[in-house]
Amino acid sequence: MNETVTMPTMRPVDVAERREAPSELREAVFEIHGLAARYGTNLAVKNVDLEIYRNLVTAVIGPSGCGKSTFIRCLNRMNDDVPGFALDGTVNYHGIDIYGNGVEPIEVRRRIGMVFQKPNPFPKSIYDNVAWAPRVLGLKKGLDERVEKALQSAALWDEVKDRLKKSALSLSGGQQQRLCIARAIATQPEVILMDEPCSALDPRATLQIEELMAQLKENYTIIIVTHNMQQAARASDRTVFMNMADDRAGYVVEQDQTVTIFTNPSNQMTEDYVSGRFG
Repeated sequence: MNETVTMPTMRPVDVAERREAPSELREAVFEIHGLAARYGTNLAVKNVDLEIYRNLVTAVIGPSGCGKSTFIRCLNRMNDDVPGFALDGTVNYHGIDIYGNGVEPIEVRRRIGMVFQKPNPFPKSIYDNVAWAPRVLGLKKGLDERVEKALQSAALWDEVKDRLKKSALSLSGGQQQRLCIARAIATQPEVILMDEPCSALDPRATLQIEELMAQLKENYTIIIVTHNMQQAARASDRTVFMNMADDRAGYVVEQDQTVTIFTNPSNQMTEDYVSGRFG
């Protein structure tokens, strides 16, 4: 049996570093080299070289079918159980290849949480939704405090504190998505992946999620897939633009600070996409 690799301990981040350091001077949480992902003979993503920086919101944009969801699921090994999935290249998380020998997928997913496109609360109480992952991981000490902290971080505590034993399915769509965010951060990850988290929400709930992301990035690194150009422009610090090659595989066209991508991109294809000329 392979020896288990110990994942790194995170150091506290100075507030001034979080708020003022240019992204290129920040710590890279992910360093991705030569990433290619396929399902059987279908190449979904290829030639991805990318760095994701700490305590920023990074938006991944691009037309449907260009591999955005496949890409971010590679970052916490969510594709592992998909039949025929295979990955080439390296996904280094604080210098450790998460696909290397001895790295446990469960530990990867504890440190790198995920929020899906549609709110998917379990048919359990609000409390039990948030407590589920800590219980599975044996983190039962101080569970009440952990649940409360997660709900507070997701800006939901004041709305649900008097009905924690009520069904999570009784919440509104926006509340359910914030509950799913609370569930994702209950295990105290460092990274939150969000795959179109607002696509099923109304504009008011969407704005709440965007405001929440702005608060959460003080303590988390966030990567969000979105088709909404306005959302990417409003809510992210950096943007990665992906498109499809002739073989239908997704690849990164351009990556930069969001303001640059939307006002002065270096690639004409990027300008055409963000201006609505295609996609």
